Amino acid sequence: MNSLPLLVFIVLIAAMFLMTRSTRKRQQQATQMRNEIQPGNGVRTIGGMYATVKEVNEDTVLLDAGPGVELLFAKNAIGAILTDDEYNRIVHGIEHDLKSDADVVPDDASSLTETDDEPADAAAASDDKAVDLGKKDAAEDEGEAAEKTDGPAESATAEAKADEEPKKTDGDSDAK
Repeated sequence: MNSLPLLVFIVLIAAMFLMTRSTRKRQQQATQMRNEIQPGNGVRTIGGMYATVKEVNEDTVLLDAGPGVELLFAKNAIGAILTDDEYNRIVHGIEHDLKSDADVVPDDASSLTETDDEPADAAAASDDKAVDLGKKDAAEDEGEAAEKTDGPAESATAEAKADEEPKKTDGDSDAK
C-alpha cells in the first residue's frame, strides 16, 4: 500500500486542529475579558468608541459616553477593557508621569555639544568667512562684472545687455 496519501491526510488534520485550537483560545480569552467588566471601567468598543461602563447585565452593557449620553451595547461589542491611565490618556489627554524622577532629556542636542568656551569666542576663533547664500539679481551681477573690468567699452556692452533683457514684474501689466 502507498503511505503518501495517508501522510498528507494526517498533516492536513493536524493543521486544522492547530488552527481551530488557537481560534478557540482567543475566543475564550475574549469571553473571559467580557465577563470581567465592572461598572466604572473604561472600555473601547469594536467600533472604536471610548466610554465608561455604567451598568452590566447578562448580555448587555450600559455605557456612559459623555454628559447625558448613555448607550446600550451588547457585551460582544466590547473590544477591550482599558486601564485607568490608558483611558485618561486617550479620552481626556491626561498623561500619567511614571518617570518623574528620571533624568530630563533635552528637546535638542545643543546642550550636549556645548563646551566651556562661550559660543561668541568659538565663532571669533574660527578663520572661516561667512558665506552669503542670498540670491542676487542679474543686473547686480553684470554691474559687479563691469566694475571689475578696466575698460569703458566693456562696461558699456554690459549696460546694453542689461537693457535688452526683459525686466521682471510682479505679474501686473499695463496691457490688458
